[in-house]
Amino acid sequence: MTRIVAIQMDPIETIDIEADSTFALALEAQRRGFVLHHYLPGDLSWRQGRIIAHAHPLKVRREKGAHYEKRPGETLDLANVDVVLMRQDPPFDLAYITATHILEQLAPSTLVVNDPVAVRNAPEKLYATHFAEWMPPTLISRRKEEIRAFREEYGDIIVKPLYGNGGAGVFHLRPEDENLNALLDLFFDIYREPLMVQRYVPEVKKGDKRIIFVEGEPVGAINRVPPPGEARSNLHVGGRAEPAELTGRDREICAALGPSLREAGLLFVGIDVIGHYLTEINVTSPTGIQEISRFDETDIAARVWDAIEARLEAKRPASRPPSQTN
Repeated sequence: MTRIVAIQMDPIETIDIEADSTFALALEAQRRGFVLHHYLPGDLSWRQGRIIAHAHPLKVRREKGAHYEKRPGETLDLANVDVVLMRQDPPFDLAYITATHILEQLAPSTLVVNDPVAVRNAPEKLYATHFAEWMPPTLISRRKEEIRAFREEYGDIIVKPLYGNGGAGVFHLRPEDENLNALLDLFFDIYREPLMVQRYVPEVKKGDKRIIFVEGEPVGAINRVPPPGEARSNLHVGGRAEPAELTGRDREICAALGPSLREAGLLFVGIDVIGHYLTEINVTSPTGIQEISRFDETDIAARVWDAIEARLEAKRPASRPPSQTN
C-alpha cells in the first residue's frame, strides 16, 4: 500500500538544505518509500467536514540549486494521508493556532506530528514555565512596575516577546542601560501580550545548548555559540554550531521533562539550555538535527521516522480509505 506524508511548511524553494531539519525529515521519509506532498500553511482548508490542502507532489534530493521537484498542485484529502508533518516556522499567532484546530480533526485517521492539540497547549516560552524550578529567574508581565522591580532585583536582564521566534526582538539590558522605559513603550505599542523578562545568564557566551528529544528521550545535542557582541546564539543570526555532550545537569533537566513530553504526544521536541538553566521548549518546528548528525553521526531524522512508524504500526488494524486526490 502506498504510504503518503504531507508536509505543511514554509516555501521549500528557499530552504538551506545543509541546515533545514524538515528537509532532512523529507529525505528520510522518501528513502523509506513514503510519497511526499508539500503545501503551505495558507493552502490548508476545512470544507464541509473535510480537511483538504492544495498540495504539490514532491521529490527531494541533496543537490544545491536543484533540491526539489514539485508537480502541479492538487486537492489532497488529508484524511487519506498517513502522516502530516506540521513544520511551518512560528510566530505562534492566531494563524498558527487556527491550523492546529483544523488539523486536530484528522485524528484518528491521520497521524499529525507534532500532535496539534499538544502544540497548541505548549507555546514554547510559556510551556517552559511548567518546569519553573529548572529556569533562570523569570517574569511574564505587562505591568511596567513589575518589570522595573524585576530589573531592580536582578540588574542584568533579557527582555523578549512572549511569542517571538528566531531571536527576533530579544534585548540584553545591562544595569547601566537607560533604554528600558523606551523599550517597554515600543513593545507595548506592538504587542498586546505580556513580555518575558529573565535574569541574564552570562554562560550564554559559552553557548546555548539545543537538546533534541524523540518520544521523550534525549537523542542528541549541539552547542550554539553567539558571535562577539551578540546576546543571541541562533544560527541564522551568526551563531556557531559546536559539538556538545550532555552534562549531569542537562540529564536532570531531560529526566524532568521527558515523561511530560511523551505523555503530551510531543514526538519531536528541542529544548534550549544555557548554563544550568532551561530557557525554552521548542515544539513547533525544532531545528538542529543536521548539525548534530554532522558532529556525532547520530541520524536523528531516522530516529524520528522510527518513532512515527512505530505509532503507525500501533494504529493498525485500524484502516483508512484508499488514497485519493481530485
